Amino acid sequence: MSGISLGITIGLSVLTALGTGILFGSYFRNILKGKKLAEAESDAKQKLEDIGLQTKSLLLEAKDEASRIRSAADEELKERRSQLLEQERRLIQKDEGLERRGETLVQREAATSKHEQEIEGTQARIEELKEQQLKDLEEIAKLSLQEARNSVFQKAEESLEHEIARRYRDLEQEYKDETDQKARKYIALAIQRLASDVVSESTTKLIPIPNDEMKGRLIGREGRNIRAIEQATGVDLVIDDTPQAVSISCFDPIRRETARITLENLIKDGRIHPTRVEEMAEKARIEVDESIRDAGQQAVFDSGVRGIHPELVKLLGRLKFRTSYGGNVLTHSVEASLLAGMIASELGANVQVSKAGALLHDIGKALTHEIEGPHAEIGAEMATKYQISDPVRQAIEEHHDEDKGSLEAFVVVAADAISSARPGARSDTLEQFAKRMRDLEEVGNGFPGVDKCFAIQAGREIRILVEPDNVLDDNAPKLARDVAKKIEETLAFPGQIKVTVIRETRSVEYAR
Repeated sequence: MSGISLGITIGLSVLTALGTGILFGSYFRNILKGKKLAEAESDAKQKLEDIGLQTKSLLLEAKDEASRIRSAADEELKERRSQLLEQERRLIQKDEGLERRGETLVQREAATSKHEQEIEGTQARIEELKEQQLKDLEEIAKLSLQEARNSVFQKAEESLEHEIARRYRDLEQEYKDETDQKARKYIALAIQRLASDVVSESTTKLIPIPNDEMKGRLIGREGRNIRAIEQATGVDLVIDDTPQAVSISCFDPIRRETARITLENLIKDGRIHPTRVEEMAEKARIEVDESIRDAGQQAVFDSGVRGIHPELVKLLGRLKFRTSYGGNVLTHSVEASLLAGMIASELGANVQVSKAGALLHDIGKALTHEIEGPHAEIGAEMATKYQISDPVRQAIEEHHDEDKGSLEAFVVVAADAISSARPGARSDTLEQFAKRMRDLEEVGNGFPGVDKCFAIQAGREIRILVEPDNVLDDNAPKLARDVAKKIEETLAFPGQIKVTVIRETRSVEYAR
């Protein structure tokens, strides 16, 4: 029991100690809380006092700033009011000035209106006086106003026509001297640099035979050999009474050449029969084809033109057997190409285009027996077909046209004319020559005021004698130009023709 009591006692003691501890803890906690609250209140009061001081300072600063802004605004307002007052004063002055100007304009307008009325009245009086003077002049001159006007215009036209003709003559002479000098220089340089031989050829028509026995062998039994030759070569053989000669007739120069070679080979061989004729004709065709190809290649080499299609080279070689006015066309083409290159180099034109255009300008003549149309158009079509450049094709197509599209076309025309017009380059029959002379004189005699016309220098010049009473000196250049233009439009001629107009006045008196 004592143990239990002791335990109870101890437990009560412990509980009492714990309660006492709790009470002391609570007491001390309350004391600490009171101190913290006091400190917090003290801090809050201090902060409130600080905030109050800052607020007062900010209010004072705000009042000072507001006072300063108000003062500045008052100053600006005063300045603007003074500016507005100044502008108002200026506007009032301008209004007063405009009113004064308006009054002045009204006065001027009234004065102007009055002056215009006076002018109108004066003009009316002038018109009346003018009409009266015209009537007086018509009565004195016995002419109406329209008649007088026509008379004055006619005299003015005559005077102007005379002046224009005189000035045209002076300008024409000036330009002619300058262009003639340059043309002579370029042409002379080209011809001197070329210095080639003039060749005039004609297709062979007669084949010599050694004797009449050979003529009989060519005919053969009942004419079988001659028929075989004609059938194999496509020509007509004329064996007449001409001693020791056989004539070949055919429009195609290549077939004529084939027949010529066939006959010469048959005559040399001596064995003449239909089978042998066919063999010789085939060999002659091969020989002619090789000759054509070689001639074309040699022409291209001589002229220095590059890039020509092989088929065009063959066509060019066919010109070896083509003649124009008695001259060989291939020789003429090569010569024209060389001349064109030299002229182009002097003028600054494209040398290769000019040389190629001149070399191929007559290429259409190789096909004129097969294709219808002008040889210039045929040549242009061949150039297009074989992909020749457009400038060269244009030069070929335009070498007989009046309108030229490029400088190179002009060069080709000039080279063609120089080559064709050189002495011996062409040959005319007597009938053709006489007809051309008559045509030239008829053109000159067809103009009014012409007394006589003579064709001289083998048709290279015509001289026109005019009636001095009908053609004045100043009108002579116009007449020469008209005659030259008429010749260009109506006649075909190689080279150029000089037209000279001569006006001569003779005074005759007799002493008795």
